[in-house]
Amino acid sequence: MSHKFEGKIAVITGGGRGFGAAFGHALARRGAHVVLADIDETAGRNAAESIIVSGASASSFAADVANEEQVAALVADTVDRFGGIDILINNAGLHSQAYNEPMGTSGVAKIRRLFDVNLMGTVICTLAAKDAMTGREGASIINISSMASYGCQTAYGVSKLAVRGLTASFAHELGPLGIRVNALAPGLIFTDTIRAELDPATVAYVKAQQILQREGEENDIVSAMLFFCSPDAGFITGETLRVSGGATLTV
Repeated sequence: MSHKFEGKIAVITGGGRGFGAAFGHALARRGAHVVLADIDETAGRNAAESIIVSGASASSFAADVANEEQVAALVADTVDRFGGIDILINNAGLHSQAYNEPMGTSGVAKIRRLFDVNLMGTVICTLAAKDAMTGREGASIINISSMASYGCQTAYGVSKLAVRGLTASFAHELGPLGIRVNALAPGLIFTDTIRAELDPATVAYVKAQQILQREGEENDIVSAMLFFCSPDAGFITGETLRVSGGATLTV
């Protein structure tokens, strides 16, 4: 077990499953205490307990990232218990096939909720955590975009394009405070959630866009996250790294 993040406090939204749970396990195995924030209280608690059983350190907190009061309570509780925040991963998002459809099909109400979570959730969590991260050595924020942001054929893709824009904007704003801000744009990464959602035809279509003809694995996105959070990326901010097997490659 590496101790690269020994003593670090990491808050991960959407931490109850998928990428969020995987990020939590990876950081906790390397010495961090992880706070898994999730709108699904049971999922967050179960994910934290799984980390604790493995011998690492974790806790959970129930919060909707689109709710300012709940996010403020998450940050206040973390600061009260652990003294501050070193890593924030804005992972919570709406991303199922239900949101990968034309805007005219989705309708205004669904699009508004999508943007409240994917876009405003990132804004709310970043602003709430800013003071708690200022002055912490190696402070790092990771936002989760998507390869869909390079095509923008759906409201989901547009929301993730906006996340890339927020990443650059917050990098400018928070850099003077010593906080780096970067984003990951995953392609088709096979978590249990994704396997359950996608039909074989969609999987085949996405893989056909890739240069590397293999399935993206959870470890691919986790490794990229660990790099961005570590001192190895200490001179990198405002960037979005595509983890997509070469899909959407441009020059």
